[in-house]
Amino acid sequence: MIGRIPESMVAYRRTPEFTEHSVPDALRRNHSTKAGVWGLIHVLEGSLLYRVAGPPAEEVLLSKEQPGVIEPEALHAVEPRGAVRFYVEFWREPTEDGPHDG
Repeated sequence: MIGRIPESMVAYRRTPEFTEHSVPDALRRNHSTKAGVWGLIHVLEGSLLYRVAGPPAEEVLLSKEQPGVIEPEALHAVEPRGAVRFYVEFWREPTEDGPHDG
């Protein structure tokens, strides 16, 4: 989970910024990205507990200095640790139309 997104990937979408008050319940429960889609959790302020269901199950405290890498289809959840501000950026292989949807 502290891995790296493969160099061939391109960023194509990101979520709005979330705080401890606005993080959707769906992100607090186990969920996953689609096949071939990686995620990168960027913490702008505070800290966020990132859990991967596994196997093996893992937890890491994310911060401005420690982003979180989400592997494709890995079940994961986040939990704010006090005041936090973050967003998630999504990455995939480039398409013929370029890195963006639509």
